[in-house]
Amino acid sequence: MNASHILDELSWRGLIHQTTDEHALRELLKTPQAVYAGFDPTASSLHCGHLLPLMMLRRFQQLGHKPIALVGGATGMIGDPSGKSEERVLLSEDVLAENVAGMQAQMSRFLDFSGAAAATLVNNLDWMGSWSYIGFLRDVGKNFPVNVMLAKDSVKGRLEQETGLSYTEFSYMLLQAYDFAHLSQEQNCLIQIGGSDQWGNITAGIDLGRRMHSRQLFGLTCPLLMTSDGKKMGKTAKGAVWLDPNRTSPYAFYQYWINVGDEDVLMCLRFLTEIAQDEYRTLEQAVASEPQKREAQKRLASWMTEFVHGSEGLQAAERATQIFFGAEIADLSDAQLTEIFHDVPSATVTAVELASGLSLIDALVHVGLAKSKSDARRTIQQGGANINNLRIDDVDYQVTATDLASETVIVLRSGKKKFALLRTSDSPI
Repeated sequence: MNASHILDELSWRGLIHQTTDEHALRELLKTPQAVYAGFDPTASSLHCGHLLPLMMLRRFQQLGHKPIALVGGATGMIGDPSGKSEERVLLSEDVLAENVAGMQAQMSRFLDFSGAAAATLVNNLDWMGSWSYIGFLRDVGKNFPVNVMLAKDSVKGRLEQETGLSYTEFSYMLLQAYDFAHLSQEQNCLIQIGGSDQWGNITAGIDLGRRMHSRQLFGLTCPLLMTSDGKKMGKTAKGAVWLDPNRTSPYAFYQYWINVGDEDVLMCLRFLTEIAQDEYRTLEQAVASEPQKREAQKRLASWMTEFVHGSEGLQAAERATQIFFGAEIADLSDAQLTEIFHDVPSATVTAVELASGLSLIDALVHVGLAKSKSDARRTIQQGGANINNLRIDDVDYQVTATDLASETVIVLRSGKKKFALLRTSDSPI
């Protein structure tokens, strides 16, 4: 990073939404500080929504500060009402423990847990678990004015809805606030960061730290990762875009980012990548002058995929993408081909039929790429028939097991973009 101060780096990227006492915070951050962000373990994998706070912590670390990633083993049992229109389904302790372990393992890929500014991973169940209900009310709850809690946007919004707000969720603010007070004492952490929807929880923690320990604490929020039409980024028709390759493949991950619209791609480059300001300005100009080339999207997709899935993941994603533009299909697995061609039609033949040979004309009709045998014949004669992206112009061609692109799948194409899969009967899909 070229910026000498973390607030300067965050500022040009548009990552500062709100701060408490920015002048004092700037002075404090002239020396290395511990900074924490919290992550609720609602699943065993991080998803794209977690990338923004993770990258915030990473940026602090790169400029010499000490990040603390807090996984909410305790608060996850309650669920944060901020930004939610209804109460979450409560998870069991076993599921929460599994989720915490999965998230902890992933975080080590994004934060450095060694060196002078080593990151720390903490679980608030470690200090919350020993509290009794009476003890928490007496020592922590007495420091919370109810009128202040009711004034928080996360509470007001829910109270105005028919679903209302349970006492359980109402208490969430106390738990997160105590996390901040606890970390200020145990790890001298004076700064909490989070998304803009966390402002109420952060300021509650600042107030609690003052009341319990007479400490001045600071908060900083960043904008939420939202599309220009007000939707959360990292969501698809299939659900969240996960960082776990077993949930969202590197190819699907790459495709998500390369398909980001022109109106959102620059925000993503600023918020989520580490490209320098000079390169960003160049890409900004490319979006304005030659948007059809999608240079910014290509840079975003390649940077994000390599960052999350490594160079091998990026290479696999780029290879899969090239297949749609005519690259030969060979030496792939059934799973890889199914991922790439998840929304194209398919048909099945028996292994015996394939062993004895199936005419390409019949194959095109069978998978639905031709309406009739005469239609299929014309497609072949006109050079529009392809097997695994290799053109076949022989109308008498026999499709056999030697044409398999993976264990049990052959990819057929008619014209430039009409794909279908021919599977053998022992296909596991």
